[in-house]
Amino acid sequence: MSHPVLSNPELAARFERAFGLLHKAVADKRIPGGVLGLVGGGERLVRAVGSAQIVPKMRPMEVDTWFDLASLTKVIFTTPRILSLAERGVIDLDAPLITALPDLRQYSASAWERKVTFRQCLGHQTPFPAVEPIYTYGRDPDLLRAFILQREWRAGDPVYSDINFILLGFALERLSGKSIRDMDAGPGFAFAADPESAAATEDCTWRHRVLSGEVHDDNCSALQGAGHAGLFGTAGSVLDFAQGLLDGAGASANAIALMRQPLSQKRTHGWEHAYEGWSGGNRCNPKTIGHTGFTGTGLWIDFAEGKAWTLLTNHIHPTRHFNSGIAELRREVGDIINGAWN
Repeated sequence: MSHPVLSNPELAARFERAFGLLHKAVADKRIPGGVLGLVGGGERLVRAVGSAQIVPKMRPMEVDTWFDLASLTKVIFTTPRILSLAERGVIDLDAPLITALPDLRQYSASAWERKVTFRQCLGHQTPFPAVEPIYTYGRDPDLLRAFILQREWRAGDPVYSDINFILLGFALERLSGKSIRDMDAGPGFAFAADPESAAATEDCTWRHRVLSGEVHDDNCSALQGAGHAGLFGTAGSVLDFAQGLLDGAGASANAIALMRQPLSQKRTHGWEHAYEGWSGGNRCNPKTIGHTGFTGTGLWIDFAEGKAWTLLTNHIHPTRHFNSGIAELRREVGDIINGAWN
């Protein structure tokens, strides 16, 4: 349910102005719809606007619409589980992935892939390529897993790469003896959603249908579950997760500290930290972390002021091949939430 009033009138006013930006993006037909949520001081406000689906039929966006969270999977699902395993001594973050995946490049003992560590994957500090259309090699999930593990990957400068979290997902599967889709997705989350209750994403060119309630990410779909994408949730469940990190109930103090600890100029363990030009806007304090998802999702957590905000949209519906202005919208929303133009 939407909470209509915050006891902090200044923060409530900021929320209304930020929501006005989302409303305008919908009115200008840059995105079909979206949900903005804010939590702070134990209170929250959530509002929806526009459509959850426009093709081939119209459905309204609701405050409890389910979203394909895309790469928010990395920080909401995979990162906490990897950090928990490290805290329990099951893995060493500075040990190579082969401690859990001994068959990674098993035919080449000196391969660079065999030296990559868990921490490097969490911080996207590996030579893996940014993008790889793994789904074009077939749809057998077991064969694709073998392909990823045995492929001689082209090495480059460290970049944000889904391969890092695909491999971390493989490690979770090996260590638990379960596929990711058989794992507990977490309170308020799932790996699929009722199509009538979900925000539609793309009219997929290789699945030949408009996707709603099933994962948009092509590689995650072909793998039938992966560590880099595939989680579904509502604005409420995303804000609950954020509140758990703010108040310490959702993860251990050590895990939260690692999520906040910079590993590079832009990244922490799993997350991004505030820097000039990032998705959270230029008015974030240095104690803010955040992440975005390709489908149009995002979450930012400000530990200094004890607040968090999420912007969930379906900006790739019905196609990704359109300039929706999502990057600018995210930054402008973040700036207003953080006091711009007051």
